Amino acid sequence: MNSIELRTAFSLAFVYVLRMLGLFMVMPVLAISATNYVDYSAFLVGLAIGGYGLTQAILQIPMGVLSDKIGRKPVIVVGLILFSIGSVLAGLSESLTWIVIGRFLQGAGAIAGAIMALAGDLSRESQRPKVMAVIGISIGFSFYLALLLGPVIAGKFGLSGIFMATGFLAVGCILLVIFAVPNAVNIAPKGDTLPVLDDLKNLFKHPQLLRLNISVLLLHMMITLVFVQIPIFLVDLSWPLASHWQVYLMVLVASIIGLLGLMKVAAKHPSAILQISVLGLALVFTCMIFGHHSLVYLIILISLFFTCFNYLEANFPAMVSNIAPAGKKGSAMGIYASFQFFGAFIGGVTSGSISEYFGLQWVFVIASLICVLWLFLIRGLQATNRLKRYTLKTQNQTTDLAFQQLAKLEGVMDITLVPSEQVVYLKADGKHFDIQQAKDLLNIPE
Repeated sequence: MNSIELRTAFSLAFVYVLRMLGLFMVMPVLAISATNYVDYSAFLVGLAIGGYGLTQAILQIPMGVLSDKIGRKPVIVVGLILFSIGSVLAGLSESLTWIVIGRFLQGAGAIAGAIMALAGDLSRESQRPKVMAVIGISIGFSFYLALLLGPVIAGKFGLSGIFMATGFLAVGCILLVIFAVPNAVNIAPKGDTLPVLDDLKNLFKHPQLLRLNISVLLLHMMITLVFVQIPIFLVDLSWPLASHWQVYLMVLVASIIGLLGLMKVAAKHPSAILQISVLGLALVFTCMIFGHHSLVYLIILISLFFTCFNYLEANFPAMVSNIAPAGKKGSAMGIYASFQFFGAFIGGVTSGSISEYFGLQWVFVIASLICVLWLFLIRGLQATNRLKRYTLKTQNQTTDLAFQQLAKLEGVMDITLVPSEQVVYLKADGKHFDIQQAKDLLNIPE
């Protein structure tokens, strides 16, 4: 990568880390800290934990499309301003209801699509996957960092301290976007980064993508559901909030070891490991029905949960990318992200409301049953081959004959021509596809 691409990758990754920290740091602490508010209820706790997911789900695609009309940076800056306002509002709140409103405002800063599109604009086609990979890694890193930092900050400064800190971090992100992130010098074709409204209807009905979208909704429903309950369990076992990070550190280390084991087996049996991971989640919730007998018992269950969660979380986006038609990845990922965030919202509301009106055991009973039903859904996923994606700029006029010949090249699995962007999107088997032949057909210079 050249200097502009490196600067782009790390500055945008830093923006992502700071913003996601703000969304995630409250998850391991809110269920405990919320008991200090006069309007406390399990339902409001669930809504506060998952509330950001609703506005994220609703605005994810519109904000991405808007960035294509008015520019990436303006949309990112506006999103960060909304996020900052929501954080400060929640930090100054004296009631749980206003914290919920603040969380909804935090989620309104749905800038993921605009960030990815800007990263695409600022990178060459050959280096774009590396830039995206750096940003992608930062997203996972921010979640695990939030689990460790959230309890520590809350122990010293309270829940309001977390919200105020994230508000100031968002202001820092705005300065980064304005002054550190380069201005776009290479406008990338948008098909593989941004949602395109005309594509959404058909992709919503795509049977394999629909299975993955529902799967990620259920996955994030489960992670939010867990964080409505686990902090309370830890306090019941005489672990003060400020010490919860020690438990999460043990859990993360154990889950990473477990994840490496799953990945090794998955190299030969990918479909089986997907089903085993969902079965693992069902087992965790079934065991939780019968209570939390000791810290060791709880750590084992949470470690198993995170092992399975991490494997599914890492593999679902890759499957979406592989299944999505050529030139439709941005739209497919936009829909996927909307389902993902909506799952977080449903998980918070479901866990809080069921716990309040029917009892804690029923939360885990229903979660177990959902995971069993999920097993049947995920069994219908067809095995996918790892295909490479290519984006080729065409000349002013690409003849129909050249396009037809391109589609017949060995290894080409899917092809989409977008005349308005003067670009051809390809999905091909890299072992058999000769990119130079494609360039020759399209008269693309070396």
